Parts: sequence; structure tokens; C-alpha cells
Amino acid sequence: MTAEPRPVREPDQTGFAERAGVRLAFKVYDNPGRPTVLLMPTWSIVPSLFWKAQVPYLARHFRVVTFDGRGSGESSRPAGPESYVDSEYAADAIAVMDATRTSQAVLVSLSRGDAWSVLVAVGHPDRVTGIVAVAPASASLIGTLGQEKQAWESIGSGAQYNRHHWLHGGYDEFVDWFFARMFPEPHSTKQIEDGVRWAHQIEPATMADTTDGRLGSESIEDACREVRCPVLVIHGTDDRVRPHAIGERLAELTGGSLVLVDGSGHGLPARDPVRINLLVKEFVDRVHPAARRTRQSRAISRPPRALYLSSPIGLGHARRDLAIASELRKLRPNLEIDWLAQHPVTEMLGRAGERIHPASAWLATESAHVEDDAGEHDLHVFETFRRLDAVLVHNFMVFDEVAAQYDLVIGDEAWEVDHFLHENPRLKRSAFAWLTDFVGWLPMPDGGAREERLTADYNLEMIEQRARLRRVRDRSVFVGNPDDVVPLPFGDGLPGIREWTEQNFDFSGYVTGFDPPDEAEREALRRRIGVRPDERLCVVTVGGSAVGESLLRRVLDAVPSARKLVPGLRFLVVTGPRIDPSSLTRDPGVEVRGYLPDLHRYLGACDLAVVQGGLTTCMELTAARRPFLFVPLRHHFEQNFHVRHRLARYGAGRCITYEDVADREVLAAAIAEEIGRETDYRPVENDGAAKAAALLADLL
Repeated sequence: MTAEPRPVREPDQTGFAERAGVRLAFKVYDNPGRPTVLLMPTWSIVPSLFWKAQVPYLARHFRVVTFDGRGSGESSRPAGPESYVDSEYAADAIAVMDATRTSQAVLVSLSRGDAWSVLVAVGHPDRVTGIVAVAPASASLIGTLGQEKQAWESIGSGAQYNRHHWLHGGYDEFVDWFFARMFPEPHSTKQIEDGVRWAHQIEPATMADTTDGRLGSESIEDACREVRCPVLVIHGTDDRVRPHAIGERLAELTGGSLVLVDGSGHGLPARDPVRINLLVKEFVDRVHPAARRTRQSRAISRPPRALYLSSPIGLGHARRDLAIASELRKLRPNLEIDWLAQHPVTEMLGRAGERIHPASAWLATESAHVEDDAGEHDLHVFETFRRLDAVLVHNFMVFDEVAAQYDLVIGDEAWEVDHFLHENPRLKRSAFAWLTDFVGWLPMPDGGAREERLTADYNLEMIEQRARLRRVRDRSVFVGNPDDVVPLPFGDGLPGIREWTEQNFDFSGYVTGFDPPDEAEREALRRRIGVRPDERLCVVTVGGSAVGESLLRRVLDAVPSARKLVPGLRFLVVTGPRIDPSSLTRDPGVEVRGYLPDLHRYLGACDLAVVQGGLTTCMELTAARRPFLFVPLRHHFEQNFHVRHRLARYGAGRCITYEDVADREVLAAAIAEEIGRETDYRPVENDGAAKAAALLADLL
């Protein structure tokens, strides 16, 4: 797992501006004909990556430029306090604008960047069309700079913000203290972790120089009075790094607008990214107004409309969602449904003749990020979800731009929509239904106390959101039955997951999306796909992502041994849409196929399946009453806890570990033992889609 996930959007240009021997790393995100937004650096304790939740959204609407300030990221780290006075940073901004051929820009800053933005606007008024200052930090505006200098220089004071403390072994302690103060909002673990990680990329001596430089800079109070461009100041009222009195004074001196965010701390772009994105866009649109054409209709004169969001991880959600949509249309025949989805889900939807919203092309891929984080049959899905933070913000922003057109939004594990609607309930414009087949983040045993603490924190956030803002979800549907929910607690001192789910969800029963074949239909299927009476068919499949490639290779290694044990054994290996079939070896008795839109039919026709631990495929096999081996991904809490619990309830499948699979003889023996085994599974209901649709129809 890499330190930084891949960016949501790659820059169109990267390079360095050089000024007085200092190299300044910049990135440009082109958007021809649109105004430029220059996202200014802040204190060197973090690089320009701290704008990761803003860049993708703003770059869809404007040209965006970012750069690492001196002393951070990929930029130079000159020595000495004189290198870090405010005037140097302001001059750097102009150097980057010159190097990127930026004639004018709206400057957006966080914390210390307020002073540099003001100095650029006053020194080069023709090049700055507006300033957005988030959590400004210029203490000279409220007369507290002297106190800071005294605390910074004192020896043995016990202060965290102190040169001697940093340079004599206390820097790590300071970093932990600082980011806890920067993000005082509950449930800010990911933002704090990012900040601490970035801070450890900088040497304490450099950080001391940056602070000496700031404290030695002249007050910007007079400069603020000379600013002539529009200014927007945004400040949290619970800022424990810089009081909002600074923001109020900056707005007063510049004649700018002021937005105070009650209960928010210093790190607004990371902790309240949707609000910041919308405020910045609204400001730039006011500064650079453009003619727009829109088309609207009276709600009473058009058919009801639903926007369906189907989870992009794998293809199982798409099949059940298509089944629910079909049943919903029976209840509301004039209903129009658009789908906001990603590949490979869009491929399945397109084959089914569904209408895919054009904005789907704007969504950032989740599958690629998941595959980046995966190891050999190993996906720490909880940590991967946390690392998707910028992707989730971006995809919510896409949703927010199109949601107003609909009467109902259906989110099948659309985590970003559910989370950010609870964070920003004012953005809810229609009925919202939430579907899921599991509830509760659970720690893996080897995650220790840290993972127990983090998963409990994420669960507690959800519990608090639902208690405080029940109106955000108009319906919560659990795809299954109460006994399918794990009988475990959300965490130490938190409610039981099953009890809480029963109180907060409706239950549809499981949704397969197809009618399982009877014996006559199964034999007809076998003949149709070319299985001879003397052959036994083993289907091997790993879902819609590339995470399962290593499992496919392990099964292929075991083919010769398995064929010796089982006469007439034939393998059908299905790679799915994200694994190249040609990358796998083809031994005698093995057929390798790519994406099969009717895979469930092949599963219904097989004598045995070898699969990952994904719920959909396992439940399709359970419904078809076929024997199967399932190999949960290591560190995948859903497959190892939630799915295993449900399969145990149905008495379905045999779980084997990847370590067992790694031994080809052990795997071959398991295949021989299970193939053709008579099953006695609990029946899977066939009316789940109709029940789910009935729960949704009431919202239209």
C-alpha cells in the first residue's frame, strides 16, 4: 500500500518555477477558457496535497494551479529564517504564475496563506481578481504576535509551540498535538493522520526557520486596507489554532464578506470539503460571471424521476439493482430512471438497455484505487475506504450537481452520498433511500487496538448521524433478513449491530436478480454451454475487480492435480472486466473467458464453483443450490465476518483460506471432495426485489 493514493485527477502540466535559487514545484489542471484558481500553499508543515479534496471539483469548472510552498513537498528547503518571511512567499506566487503563464487568478488560501495572498493582491493588483481566505492566521491583525514570539523563544516553558522543544526531541509530540488542535471536530481521525504523515516529511529545523520567518515578518494590516479585489473570508468558530477574530478583522480591513462556520476548526478544506468547494465555486462565479442557459420543467407536468446509484465495487450490486428497478417500474409504470455509475457497472447497465446519466463520465474510479491497495489476495478494505476520501468527495460533488432533477435518489451502498448528505443536510433536495447488505465496520484480529478504535469511531459517527438527522434518509433498506446481520457490537460500549439495524432499517430479504434454475433448466443450460454428460464443470470467478487475479492463478496451478483426482473435470475461468484473459495460462481442460454478463447462468449449471468471498456470487450459488469453495480476501472484514456469517446461516459453501489455496494439492483435494456434493441449503427467497421496490415506491 503506497503512502499516497493515486490522485483523483492527474495534472495536465507539472514543473518547477525557480526564483533566487529556490525551486517551486507546481501542477496545472487545464480548463481552456475558464478563470484560473491558484490554490496557495500554507505553512510548510503540509504540502499542496492538502487541497486534494478541492482540486478535482474546482478543476472541472476552472483552470487550477497548485504549488508546494518553499520548505514543503517537492519544493526546495532553503535554510535560515530570512528565506521564509511573508514577502518571499508572495514573490514565489508571482513566479509560479509567470511559469504557468497565468495572467490573472483568484487566490485561495488556508491559514498562513492569507498574508501571502494579500501581499500579492496589493503588489500586483492587475493579476489578482479575488481572494478566498480560509481560517486566516495573521495574528498581527489582532495584536497577539508579541505573545507568540515570547512563547516561541522561551526555554523550559513546556509550550508545544516552541523552538527549543522542536529542536531537542519534541517535534513528534508537537505534531500530534498540533493536528489534534487543527481538527477538533469528532471523527477526524483520517484528517489528523494525513497531517501527521505530511509533517514528518519536514525536518524540525526547517519548521523552526519557517516560524522564525513568520514571526519576523511585517504586519499586513496596512496592506489589507489597500486590497481592491473582492474578498471572501471563511473561519470556523471552534478554530483552536487561530481564533476567528482574525478572520473577522481581515474581512473588516479588506471590505470582504465573512462566513463563520459554527463548530468547525482550522482545517476546513479537509474536514468540511463540500462546504468549502461550494463556497469557492460560488465566489469565483460571482467574480467571473458567465452566461448560462438552463432548461426547467414544472414537476407536475413531467413523469416522476429517480436517480439510481449502484456501487462500483464488483458487479453484484448492479444485478440486484436492475431487478429492483424492474419491480419498481411495475409499481410506477411512468417512472423514469437514470443511473449514475462507474465502469464496470455501466457495461452491465448498458447491456440491459438502461439510461446512464452523462455525468457518470465525471466520476472518479474507485475500482482502480482498490486494486492499487490490494496485495496478493489481500485487501484491507477498511483502510482502503479511508484512503478513498478524496475520491468520495469528488464523486459526491458530481452527484450534487445532478441530484436536483430527481424526485427520488436510490443509493445502493453509495457511501459518499449518504455520508456527505448527513454532513450537509441542506443539500438534500429529494427523497433519499439507502440500500446495503451489511452494517458495521469491524476490525480484523491483527489490527490491534488501533483498528478497534478506528472502526468503532466510524460506527459511532454513523450512529450519531442517524440519531441527529433521521430526515436525511427517507428509507433504509437492508438487503437481507434480521438474522443475516452479525450479532456483534459496533465497538466497545456501543450498541449491538443486529439490534440497532432492526431499529433503523426495513428488511427486503435477499435480492438475487434472477430465478434459480430447476434441474431440467440446469441440464438445458449445461447442454447450451457445451458441457458433455461425462464432464464435470468447475467455474472459477473472482468478481468485477482485478483483486482476485492471484486466486485465479492459484487455481490454475492446481488444475493438473485436480483433473487427476476427478475424471472428466473441466474448468471455466472467468476473469471479469478488469483482468485480461490472455494474461492467464491455458492448460488442457481449461477455458478462460473475460466478462460474462450471464455469469449467474454458468454458476447455476456448474458442478462446483471456486470463488472469492463476495456476497453476491456466494448467494447466487446458494440460491442455485450449487456446491462451492469460497476464499475470503485477507483483511477484508466484510467477506470474513458479514458474508461468512450469512453463509453459515444458509448452511452454504465451504470456506478455505488463501494459505490452503497456495498448496495446489490441498486445493485439488478440496475440489475433489466438494464437486457434485448434494446440498441442503436454506432456501433463498425470490421476492426480495419486489419487497425492496414496494419500500421505494412509497417515496414517489
